[in-house]
Amino acid sequence: MNKESLRKFWYSLSPKYRFTIRRLYYFPADLRDKIQGKRHKYVPPRGSIYTGSPANAEAYIDQGRRQLQLLKQHINLKPDDAILDIGSGIGRTAIALTEYLKPQGSYTGFDVVKLGVDWCNSKIGKDHPNFQFEYIPLFNDLYNTSDLKAEEFVFPYNEDAFDKVFSFSVFTHMQIDEIQNYFKETYRVLRKDGLAFSTFFLYDDHNENYISTDNKFKFPIKKNGFRLMNDDVKSGNIAIHKATLKAMLAKENLEAVTIIDGFWKNKSNYSKMASYQDVVVFRKI
Repeated sequence: MNKESLRKFWYSLSPKYRFTIRRLYYFPADLRDKIQGKRHKYVPPRGSIYTGSPANAEAYIDQGRRQLQLLKQHINLKPDDAILDIGSGIGRTAIALTEYLKPQGSYTGFDVVKLGVDWCNSKIGKDHPNFQFEYIPLFNDLYNTSDLKAEEFVFPYNEDAFDKVFSFSVFTHMQIDEIQNYFKETYRVLRKDGLAFSTFFLYDDHNENYISTDNKFKFPIKKNGFRLMNDDVKSGNIAIHKATLKAMLAKENLEAVTIIDGFWKNKSNYSKMASYQDVVVFRKI
């Protein structure tokens, strides 16, 4: 079975079965890590890592530190910032931030997967009172079968509450109307001089044909201003035309300050500190 067929099969499974299969598949490696003393109290077992690549503790912490470097580089993240992590996952970025944020800084994260939120609160939140994680039971056909809709979700935070807002690989797994709502909410909770950082799969007229036909990682299903990897699991992966993204931001009085192409569609852009996905830095107009 090739990668494309395997991905289609994976997306055809319910979130519950995907989580179960992942735990079973990585159980031998997780057991070996435990026996060899290679676990870290903040890093979940590989079988519990449902976003990004499953990794041992050392690699997982290194991935989070690289994400922190991107935030420091592109939005000037400071140790005393109040920050919001949209889609906090199972702590990949938060772990690195425990080494960086000062007590007067604050981290708030929310996620649609209860497993990740419970893990982070029981491990990171327990040791760091300025770190808070909240479970939001929103529907996502990749992760969650709840009834609440992301396109109607109001972030449970006050206006102008955060200096910086960021998300890694969240808008790559949402639908257009959901992303639009999250842009609206980001505008509301972001302070006037604040900055937001998010990663996407983006394309333009020059590379649309390539990203829709490349055999390894492609978006063959064309929609109005965006492309999907799988029409049955619309949150599986989405790629957005750059012009569409800029129009979506402008609708919520936001503007893209910087767009940095990742190396997912151009391997020549690769470096150890580069992002696989495309990076967008945006702010209030």
